[in-house]
Amino acid sequence: MWGRPSLVERGNDRFTARRRLRRRRLLIAYSLLSILITGGALYGLRQDAVRISHVQIFGADQSLAEIAQSSMEGSYLGLIPRDSTFFFPASRIRSQIIELHPDIAAISLFRSGLTGLSIRISDRVPVARWCGLAPTPGVDEYCYVFDASGFVFAPASTSTETINSAKLYAPLAGDTLEPLRATLLDALKLPGTFDFARQLSTLGSPVVSIVLRGDEIDDHLASGTRITYVLGHEQDAYTALVSARKNMNLADGSVEYVDLRFDGRVYLKRGSRQQEEQVVR
Repeated sequence: MWGRPSLVERGNDRFTARRRLRRRRLLIAYSLLSILITGGALYGLRQDAVRISHVQIFGADQSLAEIAQSSMEGSYLGLIPRDSTFFFPASRIRSQIIELHPDIAAISLFRSGLTGLSIRISDRVPVARWCGLAPTPGVDEYCYVFDASGFVFAPASTSTETINSAKLYAPLAGDTLEPLRATLLDALKLPGTFDFARQLSTLGSPVVSIVLRGDEIDDHLASGTRITYVLGHEQDAYTALVSARKNMNLADGSVEYVDLRFDGRVYLKRGSRQQEEQVVR
């Protein structure tokens, strides 16, 4: 038969009930406190004193501030304003400005007090002009400029200043037909290509255009001479050319082309004699 609970058992039940009630009250108190803290924080974040009201641009036109301000419109989940000085969308501001201005290389953002935002702009440096895949006689060229990474970022004009004066003709990476925002194929090898072109200029005639054809390069000199070598083998080509320098004049147009694609040999064709000669290094 079941007996009545003992005094000890009844005491334990009352203690368990009181402990459960205490935990419930604590949970309710913590929940209310959390709601009050969250509500106070959200209210504070919506105050003008901690929201960005002015944007200052350094290194570019102040009109870019409008793009930054439009990027901060609205709110996160309808709760936190995007223009909050603590939660402004830095990556969104950068991407939208660069999307509209591909000539910008980098953007740095800094808070200016609690209501200001400073944006510093770094422009891309034009390395040279890219004018298509190959020169087309009789056709007006439309050229673009590209930076050190091979990124094509702006149309070129007659007043555009570049680090290298020689025009570049080269394929673009991928299947794109639109040059703007494209990247040049073999962009990582271009610094050596332009270094070689500057070395050639010390031999009597500057390079006016560079044509990439697969893994080969054609450097066209102002004198009319064409220098051909294998891409990436600039140092070998220059060494071979210097060793055979006494057998040719690159400045007066007497040489039609010089072929440096073969190790240890320099092939050239003189314009006057119209025959191919071999110079052994």
